[in-house]
Amino acid sequence: MDRWKGRVALVTGASVGIGAAIAKSLVQHGMKVVGCARNVEQIQKSAADCVSSGFSGTLIPYKCDLSVEDDVLSMFSWIKVQHQGIDVCINNAGLALPEPLLSGKTSGWRTIMDVNVIALSVCTREAYQSMKERKIDDGHIININSADAHFYTASKYAVTALTEGLRQELREAKTNIRATCICPGIVKTEFAYRLFSENPEKAAATYKSEKCLQAVDIANAVVYVLSAPPHVQIGDIEITPVDQSM
Repeated sequence: MDRWKGRVALVTGASVGIGAAIAKSLVQHGMKVVGCARNVEQIQKSAADCVSSGFSGTLIPYKCDLSVEDDVLSMFSWIKVQHQGIDVCINNAGLALPEPLLSGKTSGWRTIMDVNVIALSVCTREAYQSMKERKIDDGHIININSADAHFYTASKYAVTALTEGLRQELREAKTNIRATCICPGIVKTEFAYRLFSENPEKAAATYKSEKCLQAVDIANAVVYVLSAPPHVQIGDIEITPVDQSM
């Protein structure tokens, strides 16, 4: 990870769970990390924790609603002015709603796709353009995918296809920028509590049914990917608990 010290990473959905763990880990390895979310209070607390822990990098909170393209474009413009641009983009932000295909609301489906697919695509495009503009040829785009869920699953299949398409486009562009997809199984975070916000007992049962991954497990996978030598392309990683049945 030495080559990433002092360089800039964007982590979306950095307020809690996997995103917060990834942001902290990258700061610990000396990176400047712009952590974005709609609610930045938790990121501000994480930034203070990084300082008190003596981490060599910096966590920079940024308020952004990823479902609003103008917000995303403004964020990238701000990063350009303040930090020249980004070298690593971690597309972590995602959401699920209890909106199944046979009975779900169209508005819910659109919300899922707007965040999980469109926002990820906009961030990917802007990250690549930032790297290209500054002639960064060793950057990395990492999409945090999933091995599970409802209509949410369709959005995550899209992320799988988009990551492979991105890899091919990068090769056509004759760049050494790499793309990786990380697919976690059940991770103990706030995710289920948000999905089943009207039924906290069901959310709790999700995490009690088997031994879950921890957010730091996914952060460790990100560090592993970023640590790979330049000639190694890690395309897809699936990480599940040993006991997970699906």
